[in-house]
Amino acid sequence: MEHRGIEPAEQAATVMTAAGMPRMPARVMMALIAAPEGGYTAAELSDRLGISAGAVSGAVRYLLTTHFILRRSVPGDRRDRYDLAADTWHTVLMSNTPVYERMADYIERIGASAADDPAITTRSSEMAAFLRFMAKRLPEIVSEWEEQRAADAQLEA
Repeated sequence: MEHRGIEPAEQAATVMTAAGMPRMPARVMMALIAAPEGGYTAAELSDRLGISAGAVSGAVRYLLTTHFILRRSVPGDRRDRYDLAADTWHTVLMSNTPVYERMADYIERIGASAADDPAITTRSSEMAAFLRFMAKRLPEIVSEWEEQRAADAQLEA
């Protein structure tokens, strides 16, 4: 099997890990960016990355749960194939927008439960305000991205 983009994929996975994504899911996700049409099977991911089937299974489970990848069945083949979900980043960001609002609510409740401690109320109100800002701005940013992508596509046509 040809292994295109191994070094940049490993470097990108290192950056994703530094940003908080678990190491194996980051490696599998970056490998899928360099996957041929139709993605990879679990065995191909294991071979490409030099990791165990169990490591692939755990990484795939994480990436499926977080909506970064898709599992595809191929007629006549018992093995599933894995591929990146379309518009991965903006889909994941948008699906997390309600989480920011819920977190802000809970964090405000933490602050309210310690109203006699100014450090706690300041910290919780600042964090809640930031999360509410993100919940408001993310849909706007994604909309701007979609407009930019459409404009770029028109220029290329």
